[in-house]
Amino acid sequence: MFRLTEYMQQLVNPTPVRRRTDPAKVKPVIIWNLTRRCNLKCRHCYTVSADVDFPGELNQQQAMATLEDIGQYKAPALILSGGEPLDSPYLFPLAERARQLVRVLALSTNGTKIHGEMADRVADIGFDYVGISIDGIGETNDWFRGVDGAYNNALRGVRELKKRGVKVGLRFCLTEGTKHHLPDLLKLCDDEGIDKFYLSHLVYAGRGDKNRGEDAEHARTRHAMDLLIDRAWIAASENMPLDIVTGNNDADAGYLLQWVRRNFDANREAHLREHLEAWGGNSSGLGVANIDFLGDVHPDTYWSDYTVGNVKQAPFSKLWTGDDPMLATLRTRPRPLKGRCGACNLRDVCGGNTRIRALQLTGDPWAEDPACYLTNAEIGLDESERLSVTPFRGKSHDPKHQFF
Repeated sequence: MFRLTEYMQQLVNPTPVRRRTDPAKVKPVIIWNLTRRCNLKCRHCYTVSADVDFPGELNQQQAMATLEDIGQYKAPALILSGGEPLDSPYLFPLAERARQLVRVLALSTNGTKIHGEMADRVADIGFDYVGISIDGIGETNDWFRGVDGAYNNALRGVRELKKRGVKVGLRFCLTEGTKHHLPDLLKLCDDEGIDKFYLSHLVYAGRGDKNRGEDAEHARTRHAMDLLIDRAWIAASENMPLDIVTGNNDADAGYLLQWVRRNFDANREAHLREHLEAWGGNSSGLGVANIDFLGDVHPDTYWSDYTVGNVKQAPFSKLWTGDDPMLATLRTRPRPLKGRCGACNLRDVCGGNTRIRALQLTGDPWAEDPACYLTNAEIGLDESERLSVTPFRGKSHDPKHQFF
């Protein structure tokens, strides 16, 4: 996750750089998909969820045992997700115990079921943050999420939680079909007093992989980032409350540096770059971990094809701190990147961006990320250079036995 507002504030009130600790000592934010069941049919769903019961999901006893291990491991943050986590039969007992065990507890939901008693129960847990997905205004959101009325119900959820004093954010996936609603969604945040806005770039996983043709063109991505950077600058310089973050395209950090170079002196650019280098960009397998609905552990939520192990057979803490070769390589700095990513002079800032897109397109997780929207000149390459991506034309592959 790229915390745009936080880094923008460094231009207004600079603070000392805090260097990232030894990778072996980093403990991840854990995103836990409690269930695959969901009442919506989103076009970009990375879990290919549906409104049915799926076999093999963790039962409550297994989930509670996993949670106790997470607490003993002292993971800094836990995000409960889905599918739709409110469809999990043990969400609330799990969340009540998690509130006692982790410092930061969040809920990632489509928001459509949050009203009345359900809103009371969510508020009573004391989540630090509830993220609600809205991908456009009105009918656009309903088309994208596959159910009529999804927009109105999600907005109702936002309002119900705000009335109860819960910190709420909107999560928006940028695609060709939704990009034109970005200004309206930023206005909605201001109008509704929403605390946080999260723009997610499309990741080629689940239905998102099938719908990769909808991935926003690079020019559109740059335009969207221009809007967010302008709004984040207003928030930082005028002390406005909206917190803006982006996810799944760490080239956003490099794009911000280009903006700073055009608008500020070299000292402030150098200061911001120090902070971004300390952050290190993409954190899959290092600062982010995923447990899916079956109990499989992955480097992040989009790496469903790569499994470190299963919490039914071994504790999460043991799996995450073991000798898995993919985790070890993801934690390497610099990573063994190829193509434009390997030659990029911003790779220490973005960490090579989102590896799963390279894997889906080429079959090689270390190839260049096709969603990097920076020009050759912006990453220190001659414009005449042609570093190409070779499309992956195979069928299914087992990355557990490749690339090492």
